[in-house]
Amino acid sequence: MGSHESTVNLLDRSASSYLRSARHQPVLWHPWGEEAFARAQSEDKPILLDIGAVWCHWCHVMDRESYENPELAEILNGNFVAIKVDRDERPDVDARYQAAVSAISGQGGWPLTAFLTPAGHPFFGGTYFPADDRYGRPGFKRVLLTMAEVWRNRREEALESAGSVMAAVEQNENFSGRGSSSEHGADHRLSLALVEKIAGSILKQFDPRNGGFGSQPKFPHPGAIDLLLEVATRTGNEQAREAAVFTLTKMSKGGVYDQLAGGFHRYSVDERWVVPHFEKMLYDNTELLRNYVHAYQSFVKPEFAHVATEIMRWLDTTMTDRERGGFYGSQDADIDLDDDGDYFTWTKAEAQAVLLPEEWSVAGRYWDIGDLGDMHHNPQKNVLHVRFSVLDVAREAGITLEEAVERLSAARAKLLEARAARPTPFIDRTLYTSWNAMAVTAYLEAARVLRIDGAREFALKTLDRLLVQAWDGGARLGRVIAYPDERNSAHVPGNLDDYAFTVHACVDAWLGSGKIAYYRSAMTLASTMVERFYDRTALAFVDTPLDDVEDAKLGALRARRKPLQDAPTPAGNPTAAAALLRLEALSGKKEFREIAEDTLGSFAGIVEHFGLYAGSYALALSRLLLDPVQIVVTGRGAEAGKLEAQATARFAVNKTVIRLNSRHLTEENLPDALAETIPHAPPPEGVNAWALVCRGRSCLAPISSPDALMDALEAAV
Repeated sequence: MGSHESTVNLLDRSASSYLRSARHQPVLWHPWGEEAFARAQSEDKPILLDIGAVWCHWCHVMDRESYENPELAEILNGNFVAIKVDRDERPDVDARYQAAVSAISGQGGWPLTAFLTPAGHPFFGGTYFPADDRYGRPGFKRVLLTMAEVWRNRREEALESAGSVMAAVEQNENFSGRGSSSEHGADHRLSLALVEKIAGSILKQFDPRNGGFGSQPKFPHPGAIDLLLEVATRTGNEQAREAAVFTLTKMSKGGVYDQLAGGFHRYSVDERWVVPHFEKMLYDNTELLRNYVHAYQSFVKPEFAHVATEIMRWLDTTMTDRERGGFYGSQDADIDLDDDGDYFTWTKAEAQAVLLPEEWSVAGRYWDIGDLGDMHHNPQKNVLHVRFSVLDVAREAGITLEEAVERLSAARAKLLEARAARPTPFIDRTLYTSWNAMAVTAYLEAARVLRIDGAREFALKTLDRLLVQAWDGGARLGRVIAYPDERNSAHVPGNLDDYAFTVHACVDAWLGSGKIAYYRSAMTLASTMVERFYDRTALAFVDTPLDDVEDAKLGALRARRKPLQDAPTPAGNPTAAAALLRLEALSGKKEFREIAEDTLGSFAGIVEHFGLYAGSYALALSRLLLDPVQIVVTGRGAEAGKLEAQATARFAVNKTVIRLNSRHLTEENLPDALAETIPHAPPPEGVNAWALVCRGRSCLAPISSPDALMDALEAAV
């Protein structure tokens, strides 16, 4: 290997933060693309595929132990063509090879390490391999030499294995539960009973001691929580209410929640939510923000509003481009490999050094900071979590509740200031389209429920940037709005998630602003989504464009995926179906409803087996089966504000609150279905604001009293 090659590899051309972090490694990495596959074919070499992420701790460990090791790099470069993929940038590639490696080894995750034929078909794989044999795992050097030998001397075995793995991947991704049904989704299994079944399956996994679902490691499952909130408010199901409320309460008191800055870490390694994996993902926080907003909407618990505003404060201060709009992708867990969450954790001495004794007496007890902490690598390090109520701590300290709150507030500010002086974990400033669209929706919902105008303005600024920088105004939407260094850019085509979440964001922006241009963008993108992603034979959406022939030739991308499971973001098919149902209620476009119904019908026979991972499906199905309820609030001033607040109270998946002023009440400024009714509804005499409640295709007489509106909604929702 020449000196030039050892200085930089082909990842130097990449825009992704994760790929660029490996550009000086001695491995001759290629980005995913034609060039790498052509080289593998021409040199008759197998491919070593590494899929990871910039926030992934064990990806960095494997980088340091193996890919930065000159001896291993030499073996790798001599026997394989090496491809590195950023799973955040290419979720389509990741999903297929996760399924493949899971079929081979029974496990998945990151780093994903797969050995492929030159055509990209996997014949062996795993996740993290140590450099040498340890942890009960074979060393990476032995794995590399064995796989090189298999390709040279036992190639038939490798090809046979690759063939069966690809067949398993294609079978796995093409399941369909559709039975006999007549045209346009009259599938007899599409009923609210199926929604209840999925909710029941989730409740069976509820942990009544700690909140959450299952045992460790514990993930938040926002889709499942939203479903329980929806079922609880619609049916009065006490078990669903208790599971959702208890889970949200326990998570917000745990170490999985950043007690100082706000925001949630990715998951908890224990069932009590105490010790997290410390990376923080945008998509977890947008969906959890919605959970806390919906719970506050329904049950008016101030602590849920408090958590929601803290999540937003963390996003506002750490994870956003305030000037131009946009939400960053993730914050890393660690500073380096010798650190395990040290930025976020505290020894007793570290905390005492920055607090006054009277502050320490409250903060130490409240956040359970002791001599013996929670972390394996340094038992003195504590993960801040809440064990006692502020009232209990106040009583123990012999002070009033107000004094305890004041001291705790002062302690939080001081600890946060001291933490800010520490080296900060890396923030990936990539703006991903789907994740930003999710953030826009979450912020607009929070702005309306919690009355935060700044959140609404920033959400619209972000969406405006997305629609200008990621979309061509027609059929093409990119996966990325902007990379951290705009001198390095790449065009990655948008996937189903990017289109579906952006449609939702545009609908929410119209609801939040009254600007008809957002609604028109939603209609254009939805039509494009159907045209490019809807498989009219299978009656479901695929995750990559049907017309994307070039990239579809490469490796496992030839397998058509029809995403159904929330893992971890809401799944593409129910998200797309829900977007079409929202637009059908506004536009009257029947085809959108038919496609949504057929899509949900495609999975009706199997979806109940997905339980925790089918929350988004059950919510979309509820939206299909329940009559849409629209509350149009018209007017200005305090009276309109009171009507809007009343209309917003209680989360319901089939409810849409639309705030308009007089200039919006013309047919050209309204979606088609509303243009037929709203301009012709006679406003009540002598009032500044009024509400129109429509259920299905019929509307009540205009209402000007909040109490009368509450009564109307009780009957309608």
